[in-house]
Amino acid sequence: MQAQQGSAVKITAMPQRVLIVDDDDAIRETTGEYLQEHGYEIALAADGAQLRAAFAKAAPDVVLLDLNLPGEDGLALTRWLRAHHDVAIIMVTGAGEVVDRVVGLEVGADDYLAKPFDLRELRARVTSVLRRTRGQPARGAAAAGGTRGRVRVGRCLLDLDTHQLVDDQGAELPITGMEFDLLRVFIENANRVLSRDQLLTLTRNREWEPFDRSIDIRIARLRRKIESDPERPSAIRTVRGAGYMFVSA
Repeated sequence: MQAQQGSAVKITAMPQRVLIVDDDDAIRETTGEYLQEHGYEIALAADGAQLRAAFAKAAPDVVLLDLNLPGEDGLALTRWLRAHHDVAIIMVTGAGEVVDRVVGLEVGADDYLAKPFDLRELRARVTSVLRRTRGQPARGAAAAGGTRGRVRVGRCLLDLDTHQLVDDQGAELPITGMEFDLLRVFIENANRVLSRDQLLTLTRNREWEPFDRSIDIRIARLRRKIESDPERPSAIRTVRGAGYMFVSA
């Protein structure tokens, strides 16, 4: 029987997959049930071995990763994930683990959440980090004249369409979703000083929190990738008392 002409074919989007890695059975199950009720596909893991097994079965879109795990801790697993997979990572820390939280961001986590957390905030963080890392259209592209393609950033080229960062030898460098967003915002505001408050708002859709060092940490990481001399940066400059400025080539 022939299909009726003009009939629309409905395409159902695949649910986004969240891998929850926590050695606390109750937290793992409760969080999984909540996110599943809100349309996410869920996988659970209690340690590094189960995390790797979950990836071998089906790669997730985002990993909710507890910092304090038996055996390999969350920092070690974040390093492994960054070396082997392009996946969003939300680090879950204890309320007082400020130093570990900072280190987690430095080694490649995209966001963090402190225990005990509200499940609604968790879902908002998952939604936000997925939006940042799944190649959504860049905000403010029209203000930047619709600039797409490759743009020079220091000694590297950033492809705004494919989110690839390539150094001056032609080698691709790993880049997180947050790092890409930072570079995109700098490019769209070249030669303009941006405060930490502005950078956090433009890249993470949230207001600056006192003592929040995540922007400084990620800029330090970016400088190690794009600057010829990270100790004397020329592409992303610090403007004392004001913030940072990207100097276009």
